[in-house]
Amino acid sequence: MLKIRDLSKTYANGVQALKGITLDIPTGMFGLLGPNGAGKSTLMRTLATLQDADGGSVHLGDLDVLTDKVEARRRLGYLPQEFGVYPKVTAEAMLDHFAILKGVVERKPRKALVEALLNQVNLWQVRNRKLGTFSGGMRQRFGIAQALIGQPDLLIVDEPTAGLDPEERNRFLNLLAEVGEQVVVILSTHIVEDVTDLCPRMAIIAQGQLRLSGEPIETIRSLEGRVWQKTVSKESLPKHIAAHTVLSTRLVGGRSVIHVLDDANPGDGFSAVAPDLEDVYFGELRHAAADSSRAQAV
Repeated sequence: MLKIRDLSKTYANGVQALKGITLDIPTGMFGLLGPNGAGKSTLMRTLATLQDADGGSVHLGDLDVLTDKVEARRRLGYLPQEFGVYPKVTAEAMLDHFAILKGVVERKPRKALVEALLNQVNLWQVRNRKLGTFSGGMRQRFGIAQALIGQPDLLIVDEPTAGLDPEERNRFLNLLAEVGEQVVVILSTHIVEDVTDLCPRMAIIAQGQLRLSGEPIETIRSLEGRVWQKTVSKESLPKHIAAHTVLSTRLVGGRSVIHVLDDANPGDGFSAVAPDLEDVYFGELRHAAADSSRAQAV
C-alpha cells in the first residue's frame, strides 16, 4: 500500500503544482487521470524521489519515501514520459548496463536476470537489435524491463501509451496488467481509455488538486440518469455551450455530438445516454475550472 498524505509542491516561478494531495493506492493497477499541466508528472517525479516536496508525506508500507530516498529508489521502478535510449546499443547490452547500475554486479545472476526480463516483455528474440531500430511500443516495453530490475514494490509509468498505435498500445497495457498482479503500479495518463480498460481504482487530478478517487465503475454510476446527448450543427454549438453544462463535444460527419450534464432531461431534442468514464473525467475538469474561476473572483 502506498499512502500519500497532504503532499504539496510549489515551483520557484510561483506555480502551485500540488495542493495537499492525499491518496491511498493499493497493490494493482491504479490510474491517475488529468490533463497536461494538472500536476501528474510533478506527483510522479516526487514519488520517484527525483524532486523534493514542500510538505506532506509518502509511505510505501513502512518505508518513508521522502526521507529514505536510497531505499525508496531500490524498491521502485520508473518509466518517465520521455525515456531516452542509446540508439546504437543493443537491447541486451543496454539492459545489462542498467542492471549493473541497479547493483546487480555478479555476471551470472545478471545474465539470467536480463534474459528473464527480455522474455517477460517479449523482446528476447530481438535482443541483439540496436535500440534505435525499435518501434515506439518496443521502446516502451524495453522501458518496463529496465523499470522491473530489482523486483520493485512500486512501478510508476508516466504517459506510457502516448503515440503508440492500437496494437502496440494493447500489447503494452497487457504487459502492465500482468505486472500489476504483484506490485503497486501507478499509470499516469490523460487517455481515459487506458484507465477504463485496465485500472480497478483511479483518481482524477486537475490544477494540482485531487478531484475524485475510487473505482471507475462506481464513479460512472454516480452519473447514471444525468448525461444527455444531442447532435447539433457547428453554428449552434456556442448557444448550447452557453445554455448547458457541456461535458464533451465530438465532431461526427460535420456535426457535433454533445454530452451535457443535467439532473433532468433538458428537452429540445436531447436523449438519455449511458455515461462512461470520459463523462466523469470531463465533468470533474469542468468543476475544477469553475472552482478556479470562483476563487479568482473572490
